[in-house]
Amino acid sequence: MRRKCISLAFLFLAAAAIAQTPQTLSSVPSTRLAHIRRGINLSEWFAQVWDPKGYTKEHFLTWNTTTDIALIKSMGFDHVRLSINPQPMMDAVRHPDGTAEYFGYLDNAVKMIMDAGLAVQIDMHPDSDFKESLAKENEFVERYADFWSMVAQHYATWDPERVFFEILNEPEFKDAYRWYGVEAKLAAAIRRAAPRHTIIATGARWDNDEDLVFLEPLPDPNVIYVFHFYEPHIFTHQGATWGAYYWHWLKGLHYPSSPENATQVAASVPEAVDRLYVVRYGRDHWDAARIEAEINQAAEWARQRKVPLICNEFGVYRSFADPRDRAAWITDVRTTLERHQIGWTMWDYSGSFGVVTKKDAKTTQDEVTVKALGLP
Repeated sequence: MRRKCISLAFLFLAAAAIAQTPQTLSSVPSTRLAHIRRGINLSEWFAQVWDPKGYTKEHFLTWNTTTDIALIKSMGFDHVRLSINPQPMMDAVRHPDGTAEYFGYLDNAVKMIMDAGLAVQIDMHPDSDFKESLAKENEFVERYADFWSMVAQHYATWDPERVFFEILNEPEFKDAYRWYGVEAKLAAAIRRAAPRHTIIATGARWDNDEDLVFLEPLPDPNVIYVFHFYEPHIFTHQGATWGAYYWHWLKGLHYPSSPENATQVAASVPEAVDRLYVVRYGRDHWDAARIEAEINQAAEWARQRKVPLICNEFGVYRSFADPRDRAAWITDVRTTLERHQIGWTMWDYSGSFGVVTKKDAKTTQDEVTVKALGLP
């Protein structure tokens, strides 16, 4: 009996050792990864539409055109991330021919992108109330899985080398274990409908790197893992009217950080606790080395598990940051990602973090940002 117990103990320890040993999990072809090395987000087209008229035919046909896509290609990008709010599409299912009409607009956009020689990440990018329902309601998860199955089946015949399926942008799950189960279910729904296409998966909250490193890979080898990088938000989102309330007081906060500059900016912040956050930024030595230390954690997670990794959002809100500081931060993040062989997708094309400005029917490149991105 004692010998049997010892044998069982060794079997248990061996199984635990195997479980803790990183396995080769990825079957994503290197040819696919080569298509998503340098990209740009196309926001406010099929998601983030703040116009009271909503998601209209006119908006879909005019927000981005073949001229924009040609410019993106000429700037040196190799892919785009196409943000799509799933709620209008799910609502369209309830109306006669509504799905066909919506897919018509979306197909035109995807075809326009691919005809230019670019790859496309089809990114499901809902509002927060949608993500809150996923976090709380099992029935809503079922509905979303059915929706993803429909979308994946629709694009199952499109080139799997250049069409990628991103399960959900920036989940807002407090329970990381629930998110792992939900994500696994959604990935399985996509896989059944599109056996050859690569899926993009993430951690439980906001695509943060700390939630990514909590995650264990899904039981599907054809998956790329993703994180977003905006650290430190106090610099990248200074002046923003969303997120932490005190951000809107911040203007002219420099990168790399310095105690003198941070103290000067902090003086304009009313609340003492918020001033403390600003002063801390100045003394936290945010520079290229600090960014390397942050990104290296995600890179090491991927290396240990032998899975591919991308960063498909990073950028600086451009209204209140000094253009030179913004360029320095983008350069440091981009070069760090490339040093770790992590593909990247900047946020965004023409929005408030953009690489171009659209005004009076004219599109102008931000040459400082283009240079920071290392584009020709």
